[in-house]
Amino acid sequence: MVFVGSNAELKLKFQRLHTTVVESVNVTRIIDFLFQEGVLGAQDIRTLQRQRDTEQQCRDLLTLLHSSGNPQAFVHLYRAIKKETHLQWLVKQIDDYTDQSLIDLLKQLYINDKTGKF
Repeated sequence: MVFVGSNAELKLKFQRLHTTVVESVNVTRIIDFLFQEGVLGAQDIRTLQRQRDTEQQCRDLLTLLHSSGNPQAFVHLYRAIKKETHLQWLVKQIDDYTDQSLIDLLKQLYINDKTGKF
């Protein structure tokens, strides 16, 4: 299954899979890719590099992306993970994630976005 969902959908999937991502991803390569794609700036890189614990660095990256105003941050994160051949199992898990609460939340976000109500 090939999947690139909306940024909002991927953001929720990454939130639900947070622990798995933190424990599995080589964050250095992901950070480099996100900088290359313009998702992270030089100051973001410096801040993330100060953290030596790789799991904490990944947590910090995910937190930064969740607070980012970049409308494609999680699409780029997904693309970065997809480039890592040893993480294809994680790509499959992201693609296959269809928790009903995620679907309900996406429907609500869509309704709120169309009506302008929050």
